[in-house]
Amino acid sequence: MTLKVKKAPLAIRCAMFLFAFACFVLPLSGVVMSIYEGQGFHFGFLIGLFLFGLLGFYLLRLSLWNTYGQETIKFETGSIDYEANYGWFKDGKKQIGYNNLVFYVNKIGYDEDKTGSITIDNREDYIVSVVKMPVSKVENLITELELLLNNHDN
Repeated sequence: MTLKVKKAPLAIRCAMFLFAFACFVLPLSGVVMSIYEGQGFHFGFLIGLFLFGLLGFYLLRLSLWNTYGQETIKFETGSIDYEANYGWFKDGKKQIGYNNLVFYVNKIGYDEDKTGSITIDNREDYIVSVVKMPVSKVENLITELELLLNNHDN
């Protein structure tokens, strides 16, 4: 089962990629310019590079998620495997067993929005999706998954 993220508007995605790129390039170019002008290398440059690198990585990850993001939930023999795919890399791998499975809706945002995500719980561990969908679609998905698993058990 693959759940895809609704893409953010193009202008927002471009701005996020631009800021992520700037967080990597601007501090690095500042360090290079300082050394070129003869002011030398200071320990503070490392702190600045590290902090802006973290911020740039976070913005890049957010940009990729809003552009290419999808979650893959595989129902393997004896386990359920979860993986978040950012397009350029994958993250958040998790695996839970089939015993005592319960599916439920996590409501997200305001009540008027009627959006939510699916949670798969086996009373020992759980998988929480972050892909927002209309609650009615999540409920239909839960019904289909329960029917599929009940038919698989029989």
